[in-house]
Amino acid sequence: FDQAQRKLLSEMSVPYVIIDEEGCILWADSEFLRLSGEKVKNRQHIDEIIPELNFSVFPPADGKSETTFDFREMSFKAHLRSFEMDGLDDGSFWNSEKRRPAGGKSGRAIGIYLYDETLIRKLQKDIQDQELAIGLLYIDNYDEALESIDEVRRSLLTALVNRKINKFFQNYDTVIKNIEKDKYILVFQRQYLEKLKSTKFPILDEVRSVNIGNDMSVTISLGIGVRNGTYIRTYDAARAAIDLALGRGGDQVVIKGGENIEYYGGKSGSVEKNTKVKARVKAHALRELIESKDKIFIMGHSMPDIDAFGSAVGVYRIAKGMGKEAHIVLDQITSSLEIMVDRFRNNSDYDGMIISSQQALDAIDPLSIVVVVDVNRPSHTECPELLEKAKQVVVLDHHRQSSEVIVNPSLSYIETAASSACEVIAEIMQYIGDDIKLKPLEADAMFAGVMIDSNGFVTKTGIRTFEAAAYLRRCGADVTRIRKAFRTDMPEYIAKARSIASAQMFMGCYALAVCDAEGAASPTVLGAQVANELMDVSNIKASFVFTEYNNMIYVSARSIDEVNVQVVMEKLGGGGHMSVAGAQFTDCNLEEAMDRVRNVLAAMTEGGEI
Repeated sequence: FDQAQRKLLSEMSVPYVIIDEEGCILWADSEFLRLSGEKVKNRQHIDEIIPELNFSVFPPADGKSETTFDFREMSFKAHLRSFEMDGLDDGSFWNSEKRRPAGGKSGRAIGIYLYDETLIRKLQKDIQDQELAIGLLYIDNYDEALESIDEVRRSLLTALVNRKINKFFQNYDTVIKNIEKDKYILVFQRQYLEKLKSTKFPILDEVRSVNIGNDMSVTISLGIGVRNGTYIRTYDAARAAIDLALGRGGDQVVIKGGENIEYYGGKSGSVEKNTKVKARVKAHALRELIESKDKIFIMGHSMPDIDAFGSAVGVYRIAKGMGKEAHIVLDQITSSLEIMVDRFRNNSDYDGMIISSQQALDAIDPLSIVVVVDVNRPSHTECPELLEKAKQVVVLDHHRQSSEVIVNPSLSYIETAASSACEVIAEIMQYIGDDIKLKPLEADAMFAGVMIDSNGFVTKTGIRTFEAAAYLRRCGADVTRIRKAFRTDMPEYIAKARSIASAQMFMGCYALAVCDAEGAASPTVLGAQVANELMDVSNIKASFVFTEYNNMIYVSARSIDEVNVQVVMEKLGGGGHMSVAGAQFTDCNLEEAMDRVRNVLAAMTEGGEI
């Protein structure tokens, strides 16, 4: 019977090997020897033949484990089982088998079965390749591009863009349908998506290059949904992806598969829409939401700046003008914000306006609404717990969206072409009703938000920025008061000059500097100012300033129009706008942080991403 067992075991159709707890081969059947393609040496370690079978995958005593690996163009799943075996030490274990090397050192052995899954893996890949991906392609600036060209050539521009899109996707066996004048739906196999990803979607550049005298380049956004179980869920993923692409400023591709989101493109800035129809619609929707609630809680991002505070003040005035109880949630007040906040605190008209996060959590009830301004990532808000308790949430922002979003807001208005959140709120206020009147102090706060975020009306400044500023001036904003409130003291001015002088050039067009802001009231604000001023130097495409503060390293990134610093910072866990972005590090020192930025810049430049 023992001989029959040994014969059956040695001639199994499945590769089988027994090793000791140190990984030395004790015995192997004929299939394993054939697979290895070599004679097993005495006490040879199995990882010398199959590197993936090493200590890291060995099971515990009397336990089991599994692993998969590729070996000689074949795919295997290995089942490993640990067991006790008598006779390993004295060499009596299957002593009659010629291919058994000398006995092991202990009584614990590991049996390993290898199952060939090559065909299964191939079929799985074939199924995956043939899965349908659904894409939604929108022309970002269809109307604006047509308006920038003579009427006689508009049909030609439309035809050229349409031809570019159709011809490109025909190469990928794509079903493409024009569902509106500026919208397309695409259906193609998953295998082609990998090819598109490897080439980084050159259709973005091809469409942008179409020029027959149009002053404005045509840009497109593409949202692709993949692997979501059903076609309906895949289509929903494509819709979420295109919303995210548009929310990030357009001219890019977003791929959404389950929880995984990938971004490609995003080289050009957001296109400013001359129409204010959207602002008027959002204003009316906001009014209806506020009218239906008793309490309004307004909050911006943590470590708030004047734009977050100014936009919160604007929403506060809207709510108070409608006779509602309103509060601004504010915990930590930065020194740059202190002067403006004190003006409100010292004015009896604003008693109870500013409350802490804990006070808000205690006061919120089912008839409350939370309005989030100048931020759209829940983890970056002043009080994330408040979002969880709120029945309804409104998001009013100007930052490009990331994969982390506030889930199911009752109203969302994210205008990425705006210079600031204060500009967005100022537009809304002009349409929300004649009974809403800003007071001069409130107008000051909002005007300061526009002025600071636009870097003195230089960065991301459009027609609507000046219109918002004009509206705030009519409401009583005083530029002289604002300028005096935000002047820099002498020590900070010297620190800023020292930081600019220490800037290093990288790749001939990127400036990297360390902001030594020790003793400064607002080190991060100082770092941002240094980054802004470095962009006044010729031949610098982008600046990156590193500030160490509270055991964290803050990176302020700035550009004008040649480099999208948002995608650079996203590679490092940050985000922002095309020309204004940032990131934070907690696990490295200044030099390591600078090396990380250098490595990302080099890799993205080599890959053509920037």
